[in-house]
Amino acid sequence: MDVGEQVANWSAHADSDVFHTDCPARTVLDHVTSRWGVWVLLALRSGELRFFELRRRIDGISEKMLAQTLRTLTRDGLVWRQVEPATPPQVSYGLTPLGTGTSEQLSTLFGWLREHAADILRTQADFDEVSERAAAR
Repeated sequence: MDVGEQVANWSAHADSDVFHTDCPARTVLDHVTSRWGVWVLLALRSGELRFFELRRRIDGISEKMLAQTLRTLTRDGLVWRQVEPATPPQVSYGLTPLGTGTSEQLSTLFGWLREHAADILRTQADFDEVSERAAAR
């Protein structure tokens, strides 16, 4: 089912919610929360960046995955792309108003996770210790 059909189906069912498979927000959520989508949106919060600057800023991302993620987020209307006529062409990326709103929410979530990372790591270690003891019995 293409996205147009999803939107039509979604609109036809006023009682539907985000847990329904036809919810178009689910597709965008998958893009935003993909392995690299979060990092691209957070990296662009500081302002427009060229492709190579984004790649350098996001440790571990390949050129292929960065290009794919940027294409998807641009299609979703979260990222804009500008090509400067030069040799070679210079391509810059930035956040659209929708992308800014999305990245603000992600930044809040990321801040909360960073603030509570030690607690989470401690809980994981406790869980692993209990699991190891239970497995040893």
